[in-house]
Amino acid sequence: MRARRPWMLPLASALMLSACIPGPSGPRTSSRPQVAQPVPPPAPLTSWQPNAVANNATEIDATRYTVRSGDTLSGIARRTGASISSIAEANAIVPPYVIQPGQVLDIPAGRFHEVQRGETGIAIARSYGVDWSDVATLNRLEEPFILRAGQRILLPSTRAVASMTRQQRAAAFDIDIDDIVTGGEPALAENEQATPPTQTAQQVLPADAAVRSPANFTGQFGWPLTGRILTPFGRGGEGQRNNGVNISAVRGTPVLASADGVVLYAGDEIQVHGGLVLLNHGDGWITAYANMEDLQVTRGQRVERGQLIARAGDTGQAEQPQLHFEIRRNRQPVDPAQHLPDLS
Repeated sequence: MRARRPWMLPLASALMLSACIPGPSGPRTSSRPQVAQPVPPPAPLTSWQPNAVANNATEIDATRYTVRSGDTLSGIARRTGASISSIAEANAIVPPYVIQPGQVLDIPAGRFHEVQRGETGIAIARSYGVDWSDVATLNRLEEPFILRAGQRILLPSTRAVASMTRQQRAAAFDIDIDDIVTGGEPALAENEQATPPTQTAQQVLPADAAVRSPANFTGQFGWPLTGRILTPFGRGGEGQRNNGVNISAVRGTPVLASADGVVLYAGDEIQVHGGLVLLNHGDGWITAYANMEDLQVTRGQRVERGQLIARAGDTGQAEQPQLHFEIRRNRQPVDPAQHLPDLS
């Protein structure tokens, strides 16, 4: 299990809430010029309740299988109860997963859950009392992190779950940014296409729609706002680590999209982060904007660099108005200072 991090707190709700957090009343001030574009009305308050998870996991023993004419790796996975990825890894088979009649395959032991349409990774992990980020790593999941109905995913064994400490069991019901990125989208049917992005916050996606990831990204980011750096990226005192930078701001200062992308999440379910927006830029790039108020975007919406997405606030556990800003590549936080233009 991953080590617990100070900003990960328990959540009572099932998964995600796309929300608009009310801003302060009265006039707002800004530490930079206002954006020369109309300000859209707040996004509507909507709730995404994922489908219930069918706990169908089966635990299989290690065995061997001799490939017959007409066999496919997916068919062998269905027949044996293992996952395609686990069989491929055990036998050093790489995409497009070519196998030959007479070939003897090692079928690894494991506990496998068969995904049903509409299930999310986070909901699956919670139903078994395990940590989703660990499951995503165990299965070597990659962008766009959209599960498919019929797909089997490897879970920790029942023995491993039984030996978990109380703290580890509680951790299974925490979520963080990585969980939302890798396990927040509902599973689609095998050949079903993800939904194209919407153009405005007023276009609310269906609850079972998975958001299509941007095709590619150049890696060019801009500052979401400018201000004094309160906390830099990296390790700080008492062994804590900041996965981004905290930027001081006047409450109500516009927060702008750092690059073109699609809204992966807009809500306030991670208590430490308060108002949070996650943007998917494609090619494994994600930006996170936290401690905000007056969210102006909704899940699945396409945004452009420099577009208003929210206003700086002191939501979550912020002690003063600010923006917590992160850039992540392939699930790993990177130093924003290495990817933002020099302001000096």
